[in-house]
This record gives sequence, structure tokens and C-alpha cells, in this order.
Amino acid sequence: LQLVESGGGLVQPGGSLRLSCAASGFTLAYYTIGWFRQAPGKERERVSCISSSDDTTTYADSVKGRFTISRDNAKNTVYLQMNNLKFEDTAIYFCNYPGGFWGQGTQVTVSS
Repeated sequence: LQLVESGGGLVQPGGSLRLSCAASGFTLAYYTIGWFRQAPGKERERVSCISSSDDTTTYADSVKGRFTISRDNAKNTVYLQMNNLKFEDTAIYFCNYPGGFWGQGTQVTVSS
């Protein structure tokens, strides 16, 4: 079971990125998937989550109104659309399911 994150990069404040979390070896639709991030010197935090049962979504207060999580079952992928990015969004972003192993993540850097 493997999740691979992609889509990170360097973006200016106010810009947008869309992160992808692609699954191999299992069907992503059956799992609750979370996006997490870890900034330098800080603990990993959950940013957003989408449930397996009814696609209910949750967001950290710091990203509400700016980030949107979604899933495309046909592509076996979960996305995180990030708009109006801020300096403090700079971090390595990971996706995972409960009990899963952590991947390498994808780096998001917000800088002018």
C-alpha cells in the first residue's frame, strides 16, 4: 500500500497550488485520507481530511476558506487545492490514512 504526494513547488504569496495524493495497491475511496504538513522546527499537523463514508471534509482553522480537499475515485487520487497561499503555509505536505506509513511528502514553499 503506497501513497505518493506530488504537486508542490515554489509560489508567491497569494498564489495557488494543487497537491495530489495518488494511491497504488489499494482503492483510495475506501479510506479516510488526511493531508498533513510539517514546517521546519515544528510538529506535523493535520491540515484537512476527507472521510471514506460520505466524503465529509474537515479543515484546520488556519486553512479554512483557502484550501479544499477532494477525491477523484476514477483516478484513485485525493487532491488538496491551496489558494491564497501565505508564508506560513511553507512546509512539507504529506497525505496518509489512519495507521498508514508516511511517505516523503511534497515541499511547498511560499516566498516572494
